[in-house]
Amino acid sequence: QVLRQFVRHESETVTSLVLERSMNRVQLLGRVGQDPIMRQVDGKNPVTIFSLATNEMWRTGDSEATQGGDISQKTTWHRISVFRPGLRDVTYQYVKKGARIFVEGKIDYGEYTDKNNVRRQATTIIADNVIFLSDGGMKEKV
Repeated sequence: QVLRQFVRHESETVTSLVLERSMNRVQLLGRVGQDPIMRQVDGKNPVTIFSLATNEMWRTGDSEATQGGDISQKTTWHRISVFRPGLRDVTYQYVKKGARIFVEGKIDYGEYTDKNNVRRQATTIIADNVIFLSDGGMKEKV
């Protein structure tokens, strides 16, 4: 009977883990680093890909409350992939290098093999929402 209770308790724990909610959400606000490209690989649906730069700034020095110290900046580059058909096409057509945009999506970690047959890791943001914030750089492609 003790064994039966242990097994029942263990299976309830496994069931609760399966039903547990989780979240993978990313929000980025930045500038487009390159004009988007559209790719289609192995007969799969096409994808629009572009890079997005985000900047982080901080003041260095003894006291951040004072105006003294130097300002440091770090730029982080993000690879954005857009698979949703309508959003993919609009993004490819209207987003240009330098445009300021807001991207919502999820983070995806993957692996690929490069042309030298070396395994590499890639981090990609899979966008499900792109909001255009400026006209700077957004012009229809010819």
